[in-house]
Amino acid sequence: MTDVIQATKRDSTGTAATRRLRRAGNVPAVLYGHGEANEHLAIPQSQVKGLLRHHSKMIKLTGAVEETALVSEMQWDPLGIEVIHMDLIRVNLKEKVELTVSVELHGEAAGTREGGILLENLREVEVRCSAGAIPESLILDVNELHLGENATASQLQLPEGVELLTDGDAVLAHVEAPRAQQDEEGTEVQVGAEPEVISKGGGDAEDDA
Repeated sequence: MTDVIQATKRDSTGTAATRRLRRAGNVPAVLYGHGEANEHLAIPQSQVKGLLRHHSKMIKLTGAVEETALVSEMQWDPLGIEVIHMDLIRVNLKEKVELTVSVELHGEAAGTREGGILLENLREVEVRCSAGAIPESLILDVNELHLGENATASQLQLPEGVELLTDGDAVLAHVEAPRAQQDEEGTEVQVGAEPEVISKGGGDAEDDA
């Protein structure tokens, strides 16, 4: 999916300028690549949030610049809530690009009906494809995944023209049995129980309060 983004040029850079930009509801961005000069841009924060909702990798810039670009990197605030900077790469829709794509698990693993738990090992893989054919996500069918088995990157459903760069043997998901509820001696233990607190010196815990 390609989102259309309205961009304006930034006349000034630096810490103070970018802070003012963010207070005004914009995200600073840099557009580079193809041997052309870097463009310092401002993108409305609302449109950046739209990119995140759509999981878009490709964007069509309009306004101050007319370019097709790949979202190369997003920098987040310390809490991981807001995007504070974006790196964009100019691309031709026919050229090959390398990027990470999210993995979606589809189906109900047979192993969950056998008492197991389905766990994800990797949520993204690296692929190579033309810039105009970047998939929003890749599908991993887990219906036939039984207890004790795993699914690897080689089992992903790849659209035509998409090449997997991640090792095909990389485990994306597996089904494992729940943790044993008995210790090696057969003594029953309570899963998730709080560990016993032993106070220093062997006294009661209240003595140390």
